[in-house]
Amino acid sequence: MSTAPDSNSPYAVPALRRQYQQAAADEQAGRRFHQLLSAYTDRDAVVLAYKAASEAIMAKHTGGLFDKMDRVKAASKQFDAAVALAPQHPEVRFLRFTIESNLPGFLGASKHVDEDRAFLVQVAMKHPRSGLDAESFDVMRDFLLAHSHVTGEEAAQLKRM
Repeated sequence: MSTAPDSNSPYAVPALRRQYQQAAADEQAGRRFHQLLSAYTDRDAVVLAYKAASEAIMAKHTGGLFDKMDRVKAASKQFDAAVALAPQHPEVRFLRFTIESNLPGFLGASKHVDEDRAFLVQVAMKHPRSGLDAESFDVMRDFLLAHSHVTGEEAAQLKRM
């Protein structure tokens, strides 16, 4: 895995994190996010995970079913590459989880949801010794809670953190 991009890079993780949130909610932001990440050619696992997420987001804005499926398959391959580079990196696994947990089941592209959910809950419960910065933790915790990806007991513990 290469060194993470510096803070002046268009691929700096804090900036990508904010752009991802915008891209998930807005088509134009999604297109800009995808355009930016399409040009990325290095091998940083976190940036590759954002690149995969941008591909999956574009599936929402693509025409026919086959085009959507091609985008989902491309995103899946990119996520596989990112996870292979950093299998224990919480943000990489979180990005894959956010995408796969929102895909329709009939696509058969959500094969890591249970594994990633368990990993993320375990990581979250260790915070602040989780390896996540405060912003990453807040985003992950809020997603897990808002989308009911945790048990009642886990939710109560996360809300106290």
